[in-house]
Amino acid sequence: MPKKKTGQRKKAERQRERQKELRNAEKSLAQLPCNFLMECDQCKRTQKNRAFCYFCSSLQRLPVCGHCGKQKCMAKFGDCCIKHAGTNTTGLAMVGAICDFCESWICHGTRCLSVHACSCPLTDAECCECKRGVWEQGGRIFKCSYCKKFLCEDDQFEHQASCQQLDSETFKCISCNKLGQYSCLRCKSCYCDDHVRRKGVKYARGQPIPCPKCGLDTRETKEMSINTRAYDYGRQRGNDDDVNDEYSYQNYDFQGASGFSFGGVKADNLDDDYDDSDDDYDDEDDDDDDEEEDEDELLEEVRQLKLDNEKAGIS
Repeated sequence: MPKKKTGQRKKAERQRERQKELRNAEKSLAQLPCNFLMECDQCKRTQKNRAFCYFCSSLQRLPVCGHCGKQKCMAKFGDCCIKHAGTNTTGLAMVGAICDFCESWICHGTRCLSVHACSCPLTDAECCECKRGVWEQGGRIFKCSYCKKFLCEDDQFEHQASCQQLDSETFKCISCNKLGQYSCLRCKSCYCDDHVRRKGVKYARGQPIPCPKCGLDTRETKEMSINTRAYDYGRQRGNDDDVNDEYSYQNYDFQGASGFSFGGVKADNLDDDYDDSDDDYDDEDDDDDDEEEDEDELLEEVRQLKLDNEKAGIS
């Protein structure tokens, strides 16, 4: 019979499993050492973790490794390219290279030097809004929570505020007329339950279904606050009393959109409709003038009758 596990052994096994899960867990881009927040020792400006200050190009007194995140190399690990038995190294004695992608120091550990260049998370990091990379701006790099695209620190919140919007005007599937139950915020499109699954591909139960176009994990439309694209056609033409003259549309020419038809009404007949409406307004004005003239005539006749009666009574 196998020996019964003691409480200390069970605790050690649980701790090893927990550490393994933490190592294999996917960290966010803001928590990686190559994207740490750094404050320059000279100019005191905050920026992304990098070998040289983006603003004053000065060296850090205590650089941080962009792969393992340590500031001090201890001799007990034993995988250092430069042996320093019995002493702990910091500063430039700890570093071994500079990454070309994330521009951060890499320590002289064998594992960090051999692994980081191939697995650097900022290899193709370029902001999808301003098209700036790590070397063109001093801030940190983030990923959009919806479309998973790279964003710089300046465009992070502005992009995410407008990212939850579809390119279509409805929530219908792009391949059929059914309601799109799944949405991909990178392609800005919806898919029904039939067209989101590709033929010949097996999907794991309980896992999100990838987008058939870009491969990003789709999410259910009802779980997100998604808007559809709205188009505003036409402009109001009239006197804008509350708006400045430079924002009014009185001087715009609307003849360029005279070839469309909507709801059975052609745009060529719009001018005639406007002319007819103007004629109706003119007729109404004429009727009002005639009524006023008739009232004036009646008042004049009544006044004349009163004068005649007074004269007859006096005589």
